[in-house]
Amino acid sequence: MVIDAHSHYMPPQVAQKTAFFKEHWSDADKQLRLMDGHHVDRALLVYPTSDAHLNMGGWEQLCRVYNSSVADLVKKYPDRLIGAGIVPVDAPSAIAQELKRMEDLGLKAISLASSYQGTYLDDALFEEVYAFARARHFPVHVHPQIMDPIGEQRVRDPLLSPVLEYVFDVSMCIGKMMMSGVFLRHPDVDFIFAHYGGVLPVVKERFDSTYAMLRKRDFVKDLGQTPGEYFRNLYFDTSGSRSQASLLAALEVTDISHILWGSDFPANQDLAGSLGVISQTILSSSERGMVLGGNLTRLLGSFSS
Repeated sequence: MVIDAHSHYMPPQVAQKTAFFKEHWSDADKQLRLMDGHHVDRALLVYPTSDAHLNMGGWEQLCRVYNSSVADLVKKYPDRLIGAGIVPVDAPSAIAQELKRMEDLGLKAISLASSYQGTYLDDALFEEVYAFARARHFPVHVHPQIMDPIGEQRVRDPLLSPVLEYVFDVSMCIGKMMMSGVFLRHPDVDFIFAHYGGVLPVVKERFDSTYAMLRKRDFVKDLGQTPGEYFRNLYFDTSGSRSQASLLAALEVTDISHILWGSDFPANQDLAGSLGVISQTILSSSERGMVLGGNLTRLLGSFSS
């Protein structure tokens, strides 16, 4: 079974409240046709992050509309689509209720951004989200924040921001979650980070060597284990990447059981290319099966069996 771990659908009533997502992001029929054409069995729908909450009176209203609409689409195509819900980050008292509603709607994962107006996922605000995820066995997918990601206050550019700042925000998110002990407190939560964790495959060795050097001088607190040991237990999706080098670099961070193929549809519609890179590497047949769906099937449990 081939499962797309990173795809998007924006309900029209949400898309029309955004600056960027009005065109081509509400076409579920096109997604299903592409899936059929490339033998993709199912797709996980995650939130791409947007400015919709600014134009809909806040996150509570956005959550009501988005989560309900995604759930309706999943009910229409229960054998093809898997829904991930979002939480009202600007209304902490409403988070528990929305998490329960997500479960009642039949959603199967939680979709978070790497940060929210500079607040990263190490904030105490998200502790109840992680507790819920652990209790209900909901994977937590972390997508790059596109609204004021790290660095955009200094450089705002239509190419540099999405290429560099979005993925840097994911990497900073992972680092802050590690430093604050989130991964220690919630070892049973399955965190999936988009885009191979940003620049993490490039800086993993530097994390370990710098941590060792700083520990000798007592410049950094004792994390209990090296950064690399934390990273090894995280999950990463390919986010439409067509680079063999990126996949191989990610395998220096973790093992094949923690890599998930994701298309990043509709931002990326070259499913053939992103699928093809999996078969073009040195992976064995069984390892390719793990990346293309086996790993996510395990995370989602009986739902996708």
